[in-house]
Amino acid sequence: MKRKKYWAHKTAEISKKAKIGEGTKIWHGSQVLEGAEIGKNCTIGHNCLIGKNVKIGNNVKIQSNTDVWTKVTLEDYVFVGPSAVFTNDLTPRAKYPKPEEEWKETLVKEGATIGANATIVCGNTIGKWAFVGAGAVVTKDVPDYAIVAGVPAKIIGWMCECGERLNFKKGKAICKKCKRKYKKKGKKVTLIEE
Repeated sequence: MKRKKYWAHKTAEISKKAKIGEGTKIWHGSQVLEGAEIGKNCTIGHNCLIGKNVKIGNNVKIQSNTDVWTKVTLEDYVFVGPSAVFTNDLTPRAKYPKPEEEWKETLVKEGATIGANATIVCGNTIGKWAFVGAGAVVTKDVPDYAIVAGVPAKIIGWMCECGERLNFKKGKAICKKCKRKYKKKGKKVTLIEE
């Protein structure tokens, strides 16, 4: 008998048509639908739903009570706080359901954090290493390294890859914690490679 390379609580329901990477843990009451792909070393908290054909990278952490619906992609090292909400239809009607081809995609790029109870409206991209505050409602794209908060979410600052807030002076910042260097032009922040 082939041994599973991931761990799942006995109450988790996992489709045989899902792919799950080595070292991943799926906690109680969670459900993984067919076609879902979950990378290595991920943690799926209790009472989560990973929708049909969802793509999740490596080292992703999804906290309890979160549903990741079809058309949502989470890249490597994404953190999703408890009870975060994703959508995939901008104008849903129970009487007039749309075919899947008309649903909107959502992309959460590498290293981004989504705080507890945040809502990510579909059709948007959360940039790499961005930080969405708890309870925020994202209605448009979030730039790389941006900190957004509020309803609707607005940029309130910038954050280093390591999680330290960045303070720009004349378009440049050095992280106080890890010493990474960044430059900013308008709403675009980039890491200065050395």
